[in-house]
Amino acid sequence: MTGPLYIAAYDTESPSCLEALRAIVPVHERHGVPATIYLVARMLDSQQAELVALLRDHPLFEIACHSYTHMLLHDADEFGKAGPPERYPAEIIDSKRRIEDAFGVAVRGFRPPVCSPEGLRIAPEALRLVAQAGYAYVSSIAWGPKWSLPAWLVRPFTYAEQGHPALWELPPCGWHENLLKGNNKVGAVRIGLFPPYMPETMPPGYVKTPEDEFAYNNRPFIDRAIAEAMPQVSLIWHPWSLHRFDPAMRMLEITFRYVRERGLAAGTFGQLQALIAGA
Repeated sequence: MTGPLYIAAYDTESPSCLEALRAIVPVHERHGVPATIYLVARMLDSQQAELVALLRDHPLFEIACHSYTHMLLHDADEFGKAGPPERYPAEIIDSKRRIEDAFGVAVRGFRPPVCSPEGLRIAPEALRLVAQAGYAYVSSIAWGPKWSLPAWLVRPFTYAEQGHPALWELPPCGWHENLLKGNNKVGAVRIGLFPPYMPETMPPGYVKTPEDEFAYNNRPFIDRAIAEAMPQVSLIWHPWSLHRFDPAMRMLEITFRYVRERGLAAGTFGQLQALIAGA
C-alpha cells in the first residue's frame, strides 16, 4: 500500500443518527468511498428495520460495534465515570452478537464510547473482554496527551504487551468534530497543548462552515498523514452532529474530492487490519 489508507468512519450512537445516515449514504455512493459504521447496538432495539434496510449487504459499509448503550468503559475526565463492571459483557460481547444477528455479518471492530489518550490500555477488563469476544481490532485512541484535542496521528499496534498479540489498535485522529463545532455541552476540554501539535488545526473559535471544518481538521490531517507515510488517516465523525451542522453534507463532498485529488485509496478499518496483519 502506498500512502495512507483513507478511512471514513462514523460513531453512530443515538436515534437521531438514522436521519443523518440517510443523507450520508448517498454521498458515499456518489464518490464510491467505503466507510466503517460504529453502531451502538441499542439503536437496533427501536430502529432495526430501518438500519438494516439502509446498510445490510451494502458493499461500501463495514458494520462495527460501538458498545450496547454507549456506557463508559473507563473514567473519562469531563465525560464521567466508568459504568459498573458487571455491565461490561453486555456492552462488549452482547452488543457484537446483537449487531451480527441483525446484519448477518461477522463484526470485527470495536470502538469504545469516548475513547481515551491511551486506548484500552487504561481499561484492562474491557480489553480482556474485547479479546475474548473475538474482535480483530479496536479503534480507541482518539485524544491527544492529557485528554487534549486534536488527537494525534498514531500508528497501529497490537496489544501484545497486555497479552493480546492478535488484537490490533487502529487509531483515528483529529478533532471530535462535534466538539469542534460546539455541538456538545461538556466541561472544559483541554484544547491543544503548548507548543501545539499542529498549529494549523487550531481555529480561533468554533468552526462556522463546512469549508472551515475541512480547512482546520480534515485537510491538515490528510496532508500530514501523507507526509509522515502513515498507514491510515481517519477523522472522528458523528452522524447526528454532521447533520445538525451541515445537512447537505458539503464537508463530506469536499473531503472525498480531496482524498481522490491526493491519490489516496479509501477503505474501512476492517480492510486496514487485514492489510497490516497480513503484512
